Amino acid sequence: MDETNNSSQKGFLLLGFSDQPQLERILFVIILLSYILNLLGNTAIILVSYLDPKLHTPMYFFLSNLSCVDICFATSVAPQLLVTMNKKDKTMSYGGCVAQLYVAMGLGSSECILLAVMAYDRYAAVCQPLHYTTIMHPQLCASLASTAWLSGLVTSLIQCSLTVQLPLCGHRKLDHIFCEVPVLIKLACVDTTVNEAELFVASVVFLIVPVSLILISYGFITQAVLRIKSAAGRRKAFGTCSSHLFVVIIFYGTIIFMYLQPAKSTSKNQGKFVSLFYTIVTPLLNPIIYTLRNNDMKGALRTLVMGNILGSKRL
Repeated sequence: MDETNNSSQKGFLLLGFSDQPQLERILFVIILLSYILNLLGNTAIILVSYLDPKLHTPMYFFLSNLSCVDICFATSVAPQLLVTMNKKDKTMSYGGCVAQLYVAMGLGSSECILLAVMAYDRYAAVCQPLHYTTIMHPQLCASLASTAWLSGLVTSLIQCSLTVQLPLCGHRKLDHIFCEVPVLIKLACVDTTVNEAELFVASVVFLIVPVSLILISYGFITQAVLRIKSAAGRRKAFGTCSSHLFVVIIFYGTIIFMYLQPAKSTSKNQGKFVSLFYTIVTPLLNPIIYTLRNNDMKGALRTLVMGNILGSKRL
C-alpha cells in the first residue's frame, strides 16, 4: 500500500530531455520563443476577428475558437515544461500532473472535433455557396463550437479518471515532456489491457472519425473547386482550404502516431518529439498559416494596426 501511494505523496520525476543537456538547452529556447509567438499570434487572431465587422463570419468564428483552444492547450504544457527544463530538480507534484492530464486531454480532444467542424464549414462555403448563410446560421455555429468544447470535457473526465486509478506501485519516473495518458499507462504495475482498449476506442472516435469526415469534405471541395471557371476563384478556394488541410495533416498525423499504437511500442525520444509537435508546434502554425496566407486576415490586421498608429499620433 505504501508503494502504491508513493507517487501521489512524492510526485513524479518529469525526465524530458534531461539525459541530453545540450539538446535540452536548445529546445528550451525554441519552446519559449514558440510559446510567446503562439500567445501573440493566436491572441491577434481572436482580437481581429472580434473587432473587424467584415470577419464576423462562421469561418472566423471557428478560427477564433481554434485560437482559444491553441492558447489554452499550449499553456497547459509549455510553462510547466519550461520550468522543469530550467531546473535540476525535475519533480512535478502529483496534483499538478493530474491537473495537466485532464486539461491537456480535454483541449486536445476539443481541437480534434473543432478541426472537423471547420472542414464542414469550408465544405458548405465552397460546395453550397448560395445556401451558405442559411446552412451556417449563428445558432448552428454556436452549437457546433459548444459540442467541440463539451466533447473534449467529457472524454477527458472519462479517460483520465480511468488512468489515474491505475496503481503505479511507487513508479515515479515519467520519461516524457508532460503528463499524458499513454505515458501513465506505461507506468502501471497491473494489466492495462482494458485501459489500452478504452484509449483505442476514444482515439478512433476523436481521431479516425474526424479525419475521415475531413477527407470526405475535401473530396467534395476539390470537385467543386475544379468546376470553378475563374482562375482567381480557384486560387482563393484552394488557398483557404489548403491552409486548413496543412494544419489537419500535422496535428492529426502526430497524435495518431502517439495514440493509435500499443502503449509499449513508442521509443522514448520519438514520443517526446511527436508530443512537442502537437502541443507546441501546431498551435504556433495556426496563426502563421491563417494570417500569412489569408488576405482578409492580413488586411484586417493592417487596418487595425494603422488605425491604432493614426489614433496615437492624433493624441
